[in-house]
Amino acid sequence: MKCDQCSNEIDKDDQRDHLGQTLCEDCYMDALSPVKTCDPWAVHCAKSFEQHNNDPDVLSGIQRKIIGILEKNGGLSPDDLLAQLGEGMTRPVLEREFATLKHMNRVGAEKTDQGVVLRAC
Repeated sequence: MKCDQCSNEIDKDDQRDHLGQTLCEDCYMDALSPVKTCDPWAVHCAKSFEQHNNDPDVLSGIQRKIIGILEKNGGLSPDDLLAQLGEGMTRPVLEREFATLKHMNRVGAEKTDQGVVLRAC
């Protein structure tokens, strides 16, 4: 059986039904917990975590890569950033990582005449 969202093969025991779709566990979790980039409570928690964490580098490898690409290019469209991150990076993963970085005030987005531009802060 294939996931209706990502088309990955899933075992019959691992399939989840959601709003008439058959989903794998990852897509099911994304459907139940959509990304929210504008979340004041998440911003507060991210700032508090950074402030009280003894590790000076709390970013994951992919988060550091996203910031590096955005700093190097001065800003990119989501599709261009996704392309530069390479194969293996999916849109949902990028959206989750970007939302986390936005909550930490490390990145931002702005609407322009050409569309949305993602930037490092």
